[in-house]
Amino acid sequence: MVSISGAMTRSTRSADWGFPRWRGYGSAREAVQVRMCDRHGCDQPGNCPAPKSPNSPDRWYFCQEHAGEYNRGWNYFEGLTAEEAAEREANETRAANGFAEAKHYSWGGPGDGTRSRDEMRALEMLELDSDADFDAVRVAWRRLAKEHHPDLRPGDAEAAKRFQAIQAAYDVLRSAEEARSWKPGA
Repeated sequence: MVSISGAMTRSTRSADWGFPRWRGYGSAREAVQVRMCDRHGCDQPGNCPAPKSPNSPDRWYFCQEHAGEYNRGWNYFEGLTAEEAAEREANETRAANGFAEAKHYSWGGPGDGTRSRDEMRALEMLELDSDADFDAVRVAWRRLAKEHHPDLRPGDAEAAKRFQAIQAAYDVLRSAEEARSWKPGA
């Protein structure tokens, strides 16, 4: 005779008959630990690490929404002098030469990604808006070059420096325009 209590006990045999590969993905029996967002009151998973302070290994873990909010106010160069910030920027852009291959696709740069930081500085030097086309660049370059040309202002060292800066800005914008108009395989 079989007792009722023996028939009601839970079986220890799994449904896969001992073959773990027959189980579905994610059907592990262990609880998966989920790190919650470090923002007070948020109940979303915190899977986006963010540094607690510049040059610190400590991290906050935010959800995507709060990580975006945190990054909008982040100052990467906080606590550095202007020289240290310029040196760090130069060192980090020097190591980014792997992205030079994709430069003609206009993926890098501020704003909408159509202009690099150097191009933005060059446009500022030529007294143009950030959305100026190359025809406007050419007109502004000619006007400023005529105004500050050393032949028209002999002995004026400040005009000579300004003329060189205007010429360098035009060269930056011209090479960027050539890179944009370059088509692979053409």
